[in-house]
Amino acid sequence: MELQNKVAVITGAARGIGLEIARLFAREGACVVLVDRNGAEKAAEALKKQHYDAIASPLDITDANAVNNAVETVAGARGHIDILVNNAGIIARGDIFDLTRGQWLQVMDVNVNGNFYLCKAVVPFMIRQHSGIIINITSIAGKMGDITAAPVYGASKGAINTLTKSLARQLADYGIRVNAVAPHAIETDMSADWPEEKRQEVIGAIPLKRMGRPEEVAEAALFLASERSSFITGEILNVNGGQLMD
Repeated sequence: MELQNKVAVITGAARGIGLEIARLFAREGACVVLVDRNGAEKAAEALKKQHYDAIASPLDITDANAVNNAVETVAGARGHIDILVNNAGIIARGDIFDLTRGQWLQVMDVNVNGNFYLCKAVVPFMIRQHSGIIINITSIAGKMGDITAAPVYGASKGAINTLTKSLARQLADYGIRVNAVAPHAIETDMSADWPEEKRQEVIGAIPLKRMGRPEEVAEAALFLASERSSFITGEILNVNGGQLMD
């Protein structure tokens, strides 16, 4: 197993991509800490029934003090934190004409500030053990601009792409690798509300001519969390069926 005895904190882990990452990491031997505002306990219990090592951490990641307390609790209980996956995120629909200040601030608070708070909280523990892996789940919207969302979504993901590279440079001396996965057109709650016409339009623009699966994003995250990627840091890995090739 590739993650035997590792402790992995995963945000947005109650469903979708986050839950698939938690399930795969647990299958590979990690203790997974499922962070989510809602549903963390239920998701953790489901993994425990499969005899996986899972801990629920109900948490609002936009509350910096709560994030610090949660990370300290995990580190105190398990002695170390080896992997952080910043997956939690929200989206806004529409265009610049419909986007409100409130929506802008809310998306930025969750997608950017929340990720920053988690990184800020876990890095001291990783520095102490001189090892650690941070994986940010972003989007190709952060590279090429929004396709199916309001402009705040791509802006938030672009900020995390840059944060990923900045942290990769700053933390390399401490044995900490920082990478990101940039999906597009994955079968999740975010894409479930697309009208069929829009779905077919999106699929038509993808060279592989299909939607992606949460498991495929999880496999990319596992690669970046494992020793197979030991010489990779600062990378934004596309998982998008060829929609963006860079």
